[in-house]
Amino acid sequence: MNAMLVPRYAKVHHRVKSSPAPAAGRPPGKPFMFDAAAETMPREKLLHLQLRRLRATLEDACASVPLHRKRMKAARIRPEDVRSLADLARLPYTVKTDLRDHYPFGMFARPHEQLSRLHASSGTTGKPTVVGYTHNDLATWADLMARSLACAGARPGDVIHNAYGYGLFTGGLGAHYGAERLGATVVPMSGGATERQVVLLKDFGARVLCATPSYALNIAEVAERDGIDLRRSKLKIGVFGAEPWSEGMRREIQIRLGLKAIDIYGLSEIMGPGVAIECEAQDGLHAWEDHFLFEVLDMETGAAVPEGHAGELVITTLTKEALPMIRYRTRDITRASTERCGCGRTHLRLKRITGRNDDMLIIRGVNVYPSQIESVLIGLPDIAPHYQLVVERKGNLDELGVEVEAMPSAGTGEDVYRALAERVRYQIKSLIGVTTTVTVKKPGEVPRSQGKAVRVRDLRPK
Repeated sequence: MNAMLVPRYAKVHHRVKSSPAPAAGRPPGKPFMFDAAAETMPREKLLHLQLRRLRATLEDACASVPLHRKRMKAARIRPEDVRSLADLARLPYTVKTDLRDHYPFGMFARPHEQLSRLHASSGTTGKPTVVGYTHNDLATWADLMARSLACAGARPGDVIHNAYGYGLFTGGLGAHYGAERLGATVVPMSGGATERQVVLLKDFGARVLCATPSYALNIAEVAERDGIDLRRSKLKIGVFGAEPWSEGMRREIQIRLGLKAIDIYGLSEIMGPGVAIECEAQDGLHAWEDHFLFEVLDMETGAAVPEGHAGELVITTLTKEALPMIRYRTRDITRASTERCGCGRTHLRLKRITGRNDDMLIIRGVNVYPSQIESVLIGLPDIAPHYQLVVERKGNLDELGVEVEAMPSAGTGEDVYRALAERVRYQIKSLIGVTTTVTVKKPGEVPRSQGKAVRVRDLRPK
């Protein structure tokens, strides 16, 4: 590695570091922002900044990461050949298997002596995906999470109850340091011990809850069971992410917890939580373009889809030191809009992630995402918002089973559950077009999430 790259690149980073958290007092009606200069940057200036940072990232990646250097050479493009953002389309993709193939540190642009922290995926489907951060990377992450929490409606001085998992998962520590950077008071609960979570939410007066949406529903259910009405607590905002969730799930959470449910997006390969987040308008996730380049592509052709059309999200990091990512294929399906939001932020907005390419099930020729099933189930009378999908192969065909849970108010007995199953089966068939086998379980029988929900059990032979 060229030792001269480290101080030069660090200098670029420090020049754009965001300002300290602003004071809580602000003129009435003026949106609160953690870093107003960056968040409202004119788009022409923002695009110029992206190009400058893209070229610096490419120079660093090619000099420091053999895989990027090899692929750029094969594509016959050098960093200095990138003269406009349109040239991004000439660059090769990076995919998740690249990190596993070069496990543990082969994708890093910095030696381990310059790293301040490592995170990793669970590795349940193979080797874990390892990501690393320099001191500057952690500072950037904290700034962006503080910016994101403020965008969601959090304020300095708030009590933020953090129920994201701590450890190698990026969610817990990402939210923790961002909340501290904002000037909030953090309750570092992590996941689990739900009864205690409910008590402390009430007793500590948390205004903000950070959790996966499925675990937020678990918290609501335990609170209701224990006779604690969190709708009367100080909770006002929920920052929920780490798994796809539907508008129906949002409505269910808002009703049962009495808060505004805000969608946050991130992934460990790019940074962790805080890559994009909704503002209080809940009308698309503000994607922080000063630190990331976003493309929405038709992956069959590789071409950019027209604005507002669905495609796969591809992200290039612009300020990452330890682990620069060039055109990383997220597999997440979304739509983008550059229309300016009423809050005044100028960065493009991503519409709700509807699913992942690799989460899609093909059942007898019908493409099905778990989030589509969820959108049908949430709000159905007498059906609880907990479910699992079971995929099995019978003969030469795949079959989809849906396990749902009856509400206590539904009553009991085979006839009641048979009628519920038929209603659910009919709704899924009529709205999605796929035939399913529906099993209705008793209250509490569908496994509850302590973090990311396991929505699909794939029992097909490997």
